[in-house]
Amino acid sequence: MKKKIVFFDIDGTLLDEEKKLPSSTVRAVQELKKAGVYVAIATGRAPFMFANLREQLGIDSFVSFNGQYVVFGGSVIYKHPLHRQKLHELKEEAHKNGHPLVFMNVNEMRASMEDHPYIHVSMESLKFSHPPFDPLYYENEDIYQALLFCKAEEEQMYVKAYPEFRFVRWHNVSTDVLPTGGSKAEGIRRMIERIGIAQENVYAFGDGLNDIEMLKFVGTGVAMGNAQEEVKKVADFVTKPVGEEGILYGLKQLELIK
Repeated sequence: MKKKIVFFDIDGTLLDEEKKLPSSTVRAVQELKKAGVYVAIATGRAPFMFANLREQLGIDSFVSFNGQYVVFGGSVIYKHPLHRQKLHELKEEAHKNGHPLVFMNVNEMRASMEDHPYIHVSMESLKFSHPPFDPLYYENEDIYQALLFCKAEEEQMYVKAYPEFRFVRWHNVSTDVLPTGGSKAEGIRRMIERIGIAQENVYAFGDGLNDIEMLKFVGTGVAMGNAQEEVKKVADFVTKPVGEEGILYGLKQLELIK
């Protein structure tokens, strides 16, 4: 039997809009494992932000930081931190514009400004609180992803000024900052090459803009019923919304489980 692997995004895919894990999703993941299919997570989150979820589902392989830190079977197989000097330059310019950043490494995150409303509202949407203040945190830590807090129309000046970075919006006042070329697709490519799974035997479920490259790259890309329209357009299949047993339904339709 050919080896297969399924990657799941977290927010809006494994977790519903209230950040809860449906019991049908737990059952689906268990059935996937019983069928001999590898199961992994592909997320923009840092590893510390979904440790409990990995434990709940018994998953020890993941692509995190939108592809910048990849773990298979509990071992790190790829890491690609942001350029430290360029990150410093971005922070300096952002502060002149009143825009804070959050710096994220594997174990924690720190904010470049104290008690900022944009940080509060966007982090609360993930059920996290405002990170502690440390504007120079990046100087001695590997930062795999930063969050820049500004409105969409303000983002373009940074896009033009920093070709070393890729900006992917996830909230109306926040955008992910990745290395140029960084994506979930790249992280997945690194993993499947390491474990020897053909691209056509790779599946992925997602709902957000940072899932587009992933869904286009894998053999079968599945958009959740609650996915953004741009995501549905690139998917091979659109399943039901996460709150309507979308994971379980999608896996059955693809005949990965019975």
